[in-house]
Amino acid sequence: MSLVEITASDFDVEFYIAYATADNFTGKPVYSRPGCYLHADAATLLKRAVALAKPHGLRLKIFDAFRPSEAQWVLWAHTPDPDFLADPKRGSPHSMGAAVDLTLIDGAGRELDMGTGFDAFTPLSHHATTEISTEAQRNRLLLLGLMTAAGWDFFSNEWWHYQLFRPRGVYPVLGDAALTAPMMSDETKALAAATAAKYA
Repeated sequence: MSLVEITASDFDVEFYIAYATADNFTGKPVYSRPGCYLHADAATLLKRAVALAKPHGLRLKIFDAFRPSEAQWVLWAHTPDPDFLADPKRGSPHSMGAAVDLTLIDGAGRELDMGTGFDAFTPLSHHATTEISTEAQRNRLLLLGLMTAAGWDFFSNEWWHYQLFRPRGVYPVLGDAALTAPMMSDETKALAAATAAKYA
């Protein structure tokens, strides 16, 4: 199965692929390059969301999309927390190309206040929290409205995460080999394999 590359020119989105940097909860890069891919079904819904945001003077900024199954094992090795991470034995919708992590930016490229940063593993990241500012609650609801109107499902614990409805059993879990140009180094893939063996 092929994945669709999400590019700025084709989708009119911005990127900050967090796992290609040290600016993520592991404190080090997980990806060796900042690729962005989705299953074709998810790419279609992303275009819808982009179109819905545009009249409001807003655009989408993507933190993560397709996540090779090896990367899910690396994240799980660092923080095996099922409240915020899918157990790699079940497979993450990200590893199916069926999920995207993102936020809204204004016309100047500034991120809207969402109350927490991306991948803040805290109850403050839950959609239903009222322990953040009214402005941040409003911004989350705006993102939620745009994404669900475009056809996405959401994860109640993470304001940034959206996915296709019921992807398990429909979309296969894919590894780094599904990409023409790998996103992960051999060293990181070796860590993933060791972690998978530990939890086998």
